[in-house]
Order: sequence, then structure tokens, then C-alpha cells
Amino acid sequence: MEYCDGGDLMKKINMQRGVPFTEERIVAWFVQICLGLKHIHDRKILHRDIKAQNIFLTNGGMKAKLGDFGIARMLNNTMELARTCVGTPYYLSPEICESRPYNNKTDIWSLGCVLYELCTLRHPFEGSSLRQLVSKICRGRYNPVPSRYSYDLRLLVTQLFKVNPRDRPSVSSVLRRPLLEKHISKHLDPQVMQKELSHTVLCRNRAAASRTAKTRAGAANTAGDTAHT
Repeated sequence: MEYCDGGDLMKKINMQRGVPFTEERIVAWFVQICLGLKHIHDRKILHRDIKAQNIFLTNGGMKAKLGDFGIARMLNNTMELARTCVGTPYYLSPEICESRPYNNKTDIWSLGCVLYELCTLRHPFEGSSLRQLVSKICRGRYNPVPSRYSYDLRLLVTQLFKVNPRDRPSVSSVLRRPLLEKHISKHLDPQVMQKELSHTVLCRNRAAASRTAKTRAGAANTAGDTAHT
């Protein structure tokens, strides 16, 4: 077990006492959190309890590590739906609040909660009772992220908070956004980067090759039909 000398992310947020983080600092942490989540999602594991208290800081607060896998669950495939209601209330996704089956997209919602907290220093969904909190979560109602942050960062928050889980991006898709992608190399050494990202690139290349092959086949069929006429 690794000792994290910087405490957890919620402690860091509380220490700000209302002073906002810079976008550069937010993005640096968020990229690392996403890389950690991608690592487990690629292995068909749900974290199920992503929250600021479970993100630990090291190296003087510069490095962020996703931790506490006490209620993580492995899925047989990426679309298998779990049914157990778990997690911390502030970070629960709408599908869990409504006792619906869920998959890895529930972690994406919780990831959005963490990003929102980094931008605003408060929870996105709050209520005077659990019932009121759940109502806000299920409607996806939250105050907007301050305009001091870039459009791309604010847009990302809205996409992570899509009420329908199918509309939320995968963590791999999140990491491919220019806002984050250019920072990945700062947090992974070349060998690890190749290992963690090569299969994603390979899948994208295979998909592109498949589309090209289908296009060529279609063109060949069209040419054949023309020749016969």
C-alpha cells in the first residue's frame, strides 16, 4: 500500500477556503484521475465509489491517485449491468438513485461530480434531505460552472452529467479530448503510455480500417454492376 503524503482531494478542496483552483491545476489532476479510471474500466472493473475523499495526493499534491476499491466490482463484459445500490449519496448517479441497473457509465457521473467540485469547491447536488438530493440528481439540476473556466472545461462537465447514461462519454473518449489529451504524456512514462493506450489506438485503427474496407467493397460492387450493364 502506498502512503499518500498530500492527503485526499476533499481535504485539499476544503483548504482552499473559497479560493478557486487554476484550470491548469484542475486539468492536471483530472487527467490523472481519468487515467486511473481508464485502467480499471479497460479491465472491466467498476469503481462504484469515486469521490474526492477517495482520490489521494502525493508528490507535494502534484500527483493524484484513485484509491479505495472496497466496493469495486468486476463485470463479465463492459455492458453487463450491476444492480447493487452502492456509493456515497452526493456522488450517486440517477440510475442508482432510481434503482435501475447500471454499468461503467455510473463511474463517469461520479467523475463529473469530482470535476465540478474542483471547479466550484462545492458539491454539484445538495439538498436539505436525501429525498431532495435524489430529486436534484435525477433531474440533473446544478448551478453552472463559473465562466472563469474555459468553454471546453465547462462543456465537459455538462457531458459527464447527462442524465441518460448512454449519452455520457466513456473515460477513453474523455481522454481523447484536446483539453486533456495533450497532458497525458506528462503523467505517464513512454512505456506505460504505450501499454495503457495502444489497445485504444489499435481499436480506433481497426474501426477505421473496417470502414475503409467496407467503402472499397461498396465501390467494387458498384463498379461490377456498372460493368455488367
